Amino acid sequence: MSTTTHRTATVTRGTSESRVEVTVDLDGTGVGEVSTGVRFYDHMLLSLAKHSLIDLTVRAEGDVDVDAHHTVEDVAIVLGQAVREALGDKRGISRFGDATVPPRRGPRPRRRRRRRAPLRRAHR
Repeated sequence: MSTTTHRTATVTRGTSESRVEVTVDLDGTGVGEVSTGVRFYDHMLLSLAKHSLIDLTVRAEGDVDVDAHHTVEDVAIVLGQAVREALGDKRGISRFGDATVPPRRGPRPRRRRRRRAPLRRAHR
């Protein structure tokens, strides 16, 4: 799909628990700049950007010292809103893809059965 303009959006959300700003470029190159205060979540968002080739910038400040779920939840909400806004009228999107890999066919490797020595008891 060739487009002349990049599909981008910036969405901001502020709650009593957190403040989040997300910028997405759906026609990007997979560059990510993420700071949420939750290291594993940062890693997952950077992986999303890299493997989906979406440029993603996330800035979040929240009460992660109390509980990280408020920040994670608010970032997810804002990320979804930004993707929806960047898609616009969804022109050019008509289908989705799916793939199934069949199981391996052919002879299976034989498992060698081990013979166990009979149990011996020593009586004293």
